[in-house]
Amino acid sequence: MNLQHAIDTYRGHTIPNFRIVEHRNRWFALSGIVIALSLIGLIFSGLNWSIDFEGGAQIQYTFTKAVTVQDVTDVLDANGHTDSEVQIANGDTVLIRTTTLTTDREESDALLTALAKQAGIDSGDINQQDVGPTWGREISKKALSGLIVVLAAIMLYISFRFEWKMAVGAIVALLHDVIITAGIYALTGRQVTPATVIAILTILGFSLYDTVVIYDKIKENTETSAMVSRLGYEETVNYSLNQVFMRSVNTSLVVLLPILSLLFFGGDTLKDFAFAMFIGVTTGAYSSIFIAAPFLVILKGREAKYKQLEARRQVRTARERVPAGGAAASTEAAGDGEAVGAVPVAASAAAATRATARTGGPARPRPKSKRKPPAKKRRR
Repeated sequence: MNLQHAIDTYRGHTIPNFRIVEHRNRWFALSGIVIALSLIGLIFSGLNWSIDFEGGAQIQYTFTKAVTVQDVTDVLDANGHTDSEVQIANGDTVLIRTTTLTTDREESDALLTALAKQAGIDSGDINQQDVGPTWGREISKKALSGLIVVLAAIMLYISFRFEWKMAVGAIVALLHDVIITAGIYALTGRQVTPATVIAILTILGFSLYDTVVIYDKIKENTETSAMVSRLGYEETVNYSLNQVFMRSVNTSLVVLLPILSLLFFGGDTLKDFAFAMFIGVTTGAYSSIFIAAPFLVILKGREAKYKQLEARRQVRTARERVPAGGAAASTEAAGDGEAVGAVPVAASAAAATRATARTGGPARPRPKSKRKPPAKKRRR
């Protein structure tokens, strides 16, 4: 593929010919490896839930005397809060997430006083907020309930709009995206915040949109009997994927560019949202093309209708190759004695045998007629 052809393909002027369905085992193997790693991370490392889910205290204040993250961490360690998260935002604001401060009032006052003294401010200028684990459990429960409802609604919609086998393929792609996104969070140790939950629910919608666009093109092409009988179901799906391939790539790139800008230049909350969105959009674009459609081919390929169509198509293809290679080549290609090209030869032999039986000898060509053509009339 030269540069101009690649540019035309990217712009949608020409349809590429990627063998996506043919190499489906490669895509399944790649996804299987990533999913296995994700499950290992979820089982052995687990998710790093934020304070919003596990409960704790959030402290925020602006210092007048310059402090570093290590300085604040030392004060927290000295007061018994060793597992704390410290960040400095905007150059002068300290953000601390630590265990709850409501268990012992005296220890809480001692910690706030020490932080205020270090920052050169009064302890009353420190903003403190305690978050209980009940709120986090409530959010998790609602998110799980919403996920189940969404998956059920997707199954019903796609089954009604297309067919149930397409619905199964779409659900497989969605589970693929959610498991990989959660697994990457577990492997990297990044905190799961409410913004992460929102991003995952957003990922489901984007992945579903891409899958429905592809399924719609597949449905349109497979309803054309001439195309399916000429190419077969698998090749028709592959052709449909190539038709919408660049559209899916361009749509994903347009979404990923602003997400990258939030990931690099956004605040902490926006970065949590952008990180989950970046992983989800990338895996969603991949699963719609390389998982949902090939999985559909596997399900549809088991139907008797498409098995018969494929068998007839292979016979027709073999017959079309006979003139180029001759009867001998067809006999070699057919294998165990059932050569496609041998049918016309056998028919000719049978006709010659019948002619010999009728005349007592081999059939002879008829002699040409010796009658003279009628004379042309003269014009007066």
